[in-house]
Amino acid sequence: MSQGGAAAREAAKPQDQGWAWMVLLAAVLLQGLTLGFPSCIGVFFTDLQHEFQASNSETSWFPSIMVAVLHGGGPLCSILVKRFGCRFAVMLGGLLSSVGMVTSSFCKSISQLYLTAGLITGLGSCFSFQAGVTVLGYYFVRWRTLANAMASTGVSLGFTLWPLLSQYLLDEMGWRNTFLIFGGILLNCCVCGAIMRPVQLATESSQQSPKPGEEPGRRAEEAQLSNGASSPHPRFQQQTQRTACFQMLQKYLAFDIFCQNKGYQIYTIGVTWMMMGFALPHVYLVPYAIQKGVEERRAALLISVIGLINIFIRPLTGLLSGHRVFTGKRIYLFSLAVLLCGLSNFICVISAEFSVLITYCVIFSIAMSGIGALLFQVLMDVVEMDRFSSALGLFTILESITLLIGPPLTGLLVDITSDFHYVFYNSSFFLISAALFMGLSFCALEKKNKLKEASKAPLDNPSRYQYSEMPTEPQPESQSSPAVMYITSI
Repeated sequence: MSQGGAAAREAAKPQDQGWAWMVLLAAVLLQGLTLGFPSCIGVFFTDLQHEFQASNSETSWFPSIMVAVLHGGGPLCSILVKRFGCRFAVMLGGLLSSVGMVTSSFCKSISQLYLTAGLITGLGSCFSFQAGVTVLGYYFVRWRTLANAMASTGVSLGFTLWPLLSQYLLDEMGWRNTFLIFGGILLNCCVCGAIMRPVQLATESSQQSPKPGEEPGRRAEEAQLSNGASSPHPRFQQQTQRTACFQMLQKYLAFDIFCQNKGYQIYTIGVTWMMMGFALPHVYLVPYAIQKGVEERRAALLISVIGLINIFIRPLTGLLSGHRVFTGKRIYLFSLAVLLCGLSNFICVISAEFSVLITYCVIFSIAMSGIGALLFQVLMDVVEMDRFSSALGLFTILESITLLIGPPLTGLLVDITSDFHYVFYNSSFFLISAALFMGLSFCALEKKNKLKEASKAPLDNPSRYQYSEMPTEPQPESQSSPAVMYITSI
């Protein structure tokens, strides 16, 4: 009885204040340790090439696998979050990331690096990062846009500090000892996870609260499966198993949302295509500058400049996009940021002088700030919050495919032509085309919906068939919400 009363008191605590801000601080550090970490890989690019006698394409597979797994492990992370909670997922991710980098320091071939730093560290970063993003959506309602923008400044901190730290450690003790130290640093993800109190979901219509770590509806599914297992008819058993499999796909990969929600469909396709070119400057900017005669320390500084500017621009972008003037229009701000990011790449083609590259980094960083601050906020606007974890799983696994193949294919082109300019040509093509696709598609979808409203064509569920921003303001008590979240402290 006392345990239920404690849970009720925790549920009564308002969101957007109190412990929520501690969770936000943990999310900032978490994104710096996970999303910011791949930014330092370019510092080791040349050394790894010489160590393993590998080509540009072979070496670029290492960061590509890491980033692809970081984004593509979403469905597995969703399962962990629903079964065990965000705290467990974040701390498990920190442990895996640490183990991956420690074992990477003993690798004897580039293929072993694919497994350790690429797969293991990438999967650990995925668990920590995506669980941290998910928990923010429940701790913040009114200030959700600002919270996401503030959390994304952690990526900027990572972009600023990781390359500088990497170059210093690389000069002092080599890449193997540096990777060993990185393993210890990434263990701090476990500290961030300890701050995140377990989050549970319980539908208002349910009479009993689920057990800690048990997702809503699990008991009903288990009862349905057990009834099917006791049936004497094998055909009925097979049908029940297929139904259960379909329900699992719906829960963790959100194929139903992708087929029915046009806004989510357009946004997912656009971001997936965009990722083919978005990661290219992060991987090849430092090697490009070194090839053009820029000193290694100054080349590493370029990535840090991008991160430093992001620290100040991302919160401003979050505040700006959270204004009511941009309600329902954030997707257009996001498309504009992607377009500017693509156009900025042409600066590197003009000249490789350090001053020109600094100018490129400033413009690229401003555009990247808009992308980073709005990427997940637009996704929260497009889909209902109670399905966000599932929608995020499908969203990230699709974009991970293009993140995986983009840098190696471009590296192969550089190996054939011996011209790094193709890196920025390719990046511009994918970014500009993705921006135009998303902007024009949502504009056409909005016009189509206005015509439907003008003709008074009824829709059973408009939010599933059009781009409509999910409410970020607290709802009145008289209105029913799709899910109720209560927080328990341990």
